[in-house]
Amino acid sequence: MRNLLGSLVLLCGFFWLAPAQATVHIDVDLSTQTMHVESAQGSYDWPVSTARAGYFTPRGTFRPESLQRTHFSRKYDDSPMPNSIFFDGGFAIHGTYETAALGRPASHGCVRLAPENAALLFQMVKQEGAVITITGTPPVYAAVHRRHAPGYGYPDSDYAPAYYNSAPGFYPAYPGMGTW
Repeated sequence: MRNLLGSLVLLCGFFWLAPAQATVHIDVDLSTQTMHVESAQGSYDWPVSTARAGYFTPRGTFRPESLQRTHFSRKYDDSPMPNSIFFDGGFAIHGTYETAALGRPASHGCVRLAPENAALLFQMVKQEGAVITITGTPPVYAAVHRRHAPGYGYPDSDYAPAYYNSAPGFYPAYPGMGTW
């Protein structure tokens, strides 16, 4: 009986001394443009922006590769990427100041969050580590066609402003500016 009691106390002591192994679970759903977070600090649901047409956000399960409180994109005009959690090479979860675009695809492939949510997530991942899961299929938005006066919005029109027919990359500030 004494040995059983001693073993039980010893076993409980190991569990009591062992550190808690909490991990933040970050689930991004490309279909709904949302992120669900489970952490020791609580459960959260946030709107996100992922890759817009012509770009992609990688799907799969990832671990954070690096955390950078302040980062500026070398690829996209030094755009600010506050509270970046890099997970697949150059892809990251980070804050954005373009909060009006949250809830729909708008990025070059990263997962964008509101700045205050990105700061909270960054702190949780820094303390607990994380597993990032990205699933779903990005929504496809129908192209919106608007009627314009002749020559405006129709590059193949005979009435198109001169800059439509100019060299690629030449877009003057206003129609007619490129006619000299």
